[in-house]
Amino acid sequence: MNDNTHTFRHIVVLAGCGIFLVLVGFGAGFFVEQERTTSGAIADAQEPQGVDFSPVWKAWHLIEQDYVPVAVASSTPIATSSPDVAQQEVWGMITGLADSLNDPYTYFLPPTENQQFSSDMSGTFDGVGMEVDVKNGQLVVISPLKGTPADKAGIKAGDFILSIDGTSTVDMDVTTAVQDIRGPKGTQVTLTIQRSGWSAPRDIKVTRDTISVPEVEVTARPDGIFVISIAEFTANSPDLFRTALRKFVESGDTKLVLDLRGNPGGYLDAAVDVASYFLPASDTIVTEDYDGHQGNIVHKSYGYDVFDSNLKMVVLVDKGSASAAEILADALRYWGVAQLVGTNTYGKGSVQELLPITSDTNLKITVARWLGPGGSPIPTSGIVPDVEVNLTDADISAGNDAQMKKAVQLLGGDPNAATSTPEAVQ
Repeated sequence: MNDNTHTFRHIVVLAGCGIFLVLVGFGAGFFVEQERTTSGAIADAQEPQGVDFSPVWKAWHLIEQDYVPVAVASSTPIATSSPDVAQQEVWGMITGLADSLNDPYTYFLPPTENQQFSSDMSGTFDGVGMEVDVKNGQLVVISPLKGTPADKAGIKAGDFILSIDGTSTVDMDVTTAVQDIRGPKGTQVTLTIQRSGWSAPRDIKVTRDTISVPEVEVTARPDGIFVISIAEFTANSPDLFRTALRKFVESGDTKLVLDLRGNPGGYLDAAVDVASYFLPASDTIVTEDYDGHQGNIVHKSYGYDVFDSNLKMVVLVDKGSASAAEILADALRYWGVAQLVGTNTYGKGSVQELLPITSDTNLKITVARWLGPGGSPIPTSGIVPDVEVNLTDADISAGNDAQMKKAVQLLGGDPNAATSTPEAVQ
């Protein structure tokens, strides 16, 4: 191979690692789905004991009997009791039930939203290319995906979106926000942004485009440091990361920067697969804590463990690193494989399942918490890096990546060395 064979004990070639439909994330993009049989339980569901549902049916009948839509002209026929209207009322009741939990990750997906959700999972759609969420009652940018219109317009992880095309986002749920931000390729959306350090909000116009979710990129630096960037954990990530590692070995380098900045999560098994190249089979990566509702699920390394102690590694994180990215970073630091450099991560410490309500609707619901290898939950304030390095607006405008420079410095490289354009892994 080359002189670097002492660092790489063996290359594992996988035919496939078995994705279990387990995903991690937030908002309308990614979720956690633990595959299980639910149709029987839903079909046989009975009215819960000790709960008086009579107010619900009283309100239902009063609406059918007395409601007059004020926006409809008097000459327009009113059909408030039609099957379509009644079905929308049912969807509204389920939506209200989910909203009553005050959990931004638990919400109902009626047919249209459910179809949009499925489209998102395909990886290609028209929009601006960023993950959003509701945190502490505010609509916030988790991460703009690299190279997308949102990224090019200067939107940053942690930005608060105060309005969308002049419509306030106060009390707006994630699904509505995504619908309002989305739109046909070539059209514009105006986002009113408040950012830490700004004295006043600013309007940022973003031109929508077709978004193809990025995957994995590599850079072989001239100072002997190799960089692998993972933008998101998709079903393809295990194969792409294995290819990236092969390029790392072939480069002859022994020092690695794993860049997880702006990575909003994705498939849990993909993150576990990546961690498994650095950890033996006995090491726990993350535990799903179901709080007694069912047995906890412990995810351990698959045991590829291909590197020896000659490997030196730094993981870059920021407030756009969430969910699966946090799980991976936390595990690599806990087991002494890597240092973390950057800023606090997002703090997505819960597990969601997508459960069918009808054939064309789903309920996305929080069912568990993530516990790191040491048994502690991922804090809502995010994981604190070993070395904190902030990027200012001036740094970004000047192309000064102080976080990468610090990682390179810690690995003994030249922070000011000129580097080539990152290469996408195919």
